[in-house]
Amino acid sequence: MELQEFSFGNFRSFKEINTLNLATAKLKSKYKSVDENNIFSTDNSENISFLKSKVIYGANASGKSNIIKALVTFIRIIKSSVKDEKVLSMVDSFRLSTETENEPSFFQIIFWDKKTKYRYGFELNDENIISEWLYGKPTKKEIPYFIRDANEIIEIDKTNFPEGDKLNILMSDDTENDLFRNNSLFLSSLSSFGFAKLSKRIIECISSFTIISGLGHQGMYNFAGDSLDDEDKKQYILDFLKKGDIGIEDLNAVEISNKDLPDDVESEIRKDFESKKRKLLLSSRKKYNEQNKFVENETFAFRIHESEGTQKLFELSPFIYKALKEKNIIVIDEFDARFHPLLTRKILELFNSEENLGAQLIVTTHDTNLLSSKLLRRDQIEFVEKDKYGASHLYSLAEFKGIRNDASFEKDYINGKYGAIPFLGNFKNIIE
Repeated sequence: MELQEFSFGNFRSFKEINTLNLATAKLKSKYKSVDENNIFSTDNSENISFLKSKVIYGANASGKSNIIKALVTFIRIIKSSVKDEKVLSMVDSFRLSTETENEPSFFQIIFWDKKTKYRYGFELNDENIISEWLYGKPTKKEIPYFIRDANEIIEIDKTNFPEGDKLNILMSDDTENDLFRNNSLFLSSLSSFGFAKLSKRIIECISSFTIISGLGHQGMYNFAGDSLDDEDKKQYILDFLKKGDIGIEDLNAVEISNKDLPDDVESEIRKDFESKKRKLLLSSRKKYNEQNKFVENETFAFRIHESEGTQKLFELSPFIYKALKEKNIIVIDEFDARFHPLLTRKILELFNSEENLGAQLIVTTHDTNLLSSKLLRRDQIEFVEKDKYGASHLYSLAEFKGIRNDASFEKDYINGKYGAIPFLGNFKNIIE
């Protein structure tokens, strides 16, 4: 699939509907290679090209992470609304205005799959689905596949979306209407039936997003460790770490119990091995003698001896492998946390390369090292800023008029030309 837009509104710090756009704008970069490598095209009816990456900047507490949370909420509700009646409680509306406190939150995605454009979205509060819609564009005209208002399907396309009509008939015949709750999505309910192939495909596309925190967590670590069982993935991870100048020669995961752990293992890690055998990740580095000649590889317990930056690179590597191989979307919050600026640049260059045939990377970051016309187009750079009423706003560098192709994006951003920077007080007063 190719992501064109994700829109959301009345969610956390975002009062109005904001849109993250991954379709290319009508602009040219100073460097031809940037225009050639940073976008990709597909055979679609609108001749749209797509950005391979999007970088989001903003001050602390500006709302950058809330963009990621909106996407997480959107996907989780789609995947879980049928089986989890409490999933709508994830919805957290904008609380700093009486205008929105009783209004629903808004979510919508526009993407392409197999040359067809889909626009799917819904409005909801923490208890009910207020409205829901699916539009398709198999030809030159966009068609409403279905439109829902509260618990009623008010429009359905029997020709292009017959599976929806079939479920609608079943619901009409069911006096109890157990097939369709006020807190579950019609599309999600539909996908549970064997005949609903298109609905299943749409949910598969939306669920294919990989969304991770740059600060890492146990699930990422375990997933990366399990990836070592696949020789292709293991080789990719090792190559990734070596190119990151980490110094690791090999990685292996061995089954081990609590009593087999080295004495210097922290109690927090030791608890993981109390109930049953688990895999202990071991890294190997070169060992040298007095003449600086290689003797053998020395083995270390990975989580104890490797730095947090090395652990993060290890945890990210299988997700990046998966995104590039399957041409999926990967979203990373706090992208630059624990990474050297040169390393974040190399990872971004990997996605903005001719070898990347369709994967899309979205990151939030404070790393201004990436703000370069040699690396990014103006439409690949987004900013988030809060107004004086506490509402976040998302906007692109491409929206600014009069920005030269050879402008110093980093310098201009730091100097406040594009906004989205903190207004800091005099910290010396704290001492006084």
